[in-house]
Amino acid sequence: MNRTIKSMEDKYLISSLDMIRRTFTNSESDEDAQIVVNLVQEIRSMEYYLPELELIMVDENDEVIGYSMFSRFHLGGKFKDELLILTPVAVKTELQRQHISKELIEAGFEKAKQMGFKVVLVEGNPQNYRSRGFVTSADFGIVAGESVGLPAPECLMVKEFEENALDNISGVLEYTEYKSLK
Repeated sequence: MNRTIKSMEDKYLISSLDMIRRTFTNSESDEDAQIVVNLVQEIRSMEYYLPELELIMVDENDEVIGYSMFSRFHLGGKFKDELLILTPVAVKTELQRQHISKELIEAGFEKAKQMGFKVVLVEGNPQNYRSRGFVTSADFGIVAGESVGLPAPECLMVKEFEENALDNISGVLEYTEYKSLK
């Protein structure tokens, strides 16, 4: 199968949302899928949106089969030029476990480094992200606030793009600016 990673283009805006919706409906629920779709649409309309870091993978038929979004993030109004958040990541259900998300995330890391970002945060299952170099953010002074419903502190993780980047970055992560997460 021929696969290509691209930054988001207008012609994929709707089909990427459809794939995200199907993927999250299959793995979670219709309600959770709608929240994720709303979040993507919301981020696309915010100052934190970076179109070059909204990545898709397409197959030989130009169908979206994978998706990842890195967007600017801040902690208490600080670090928005250094810090990204990775959310969401989705792979077409029948193609999961074929390293599609790995390839998308690694491509995002490279692009983010080139753009001068130093750190990326992710919320999720640690088993899915440890192999990508993520570690528990609380170990570096970045903790989830009240608006972030984490099942465990280990589910908020961070990765440095350059050594010691976290020496000067810490704070409380909040989702208060995201209407879709309320």
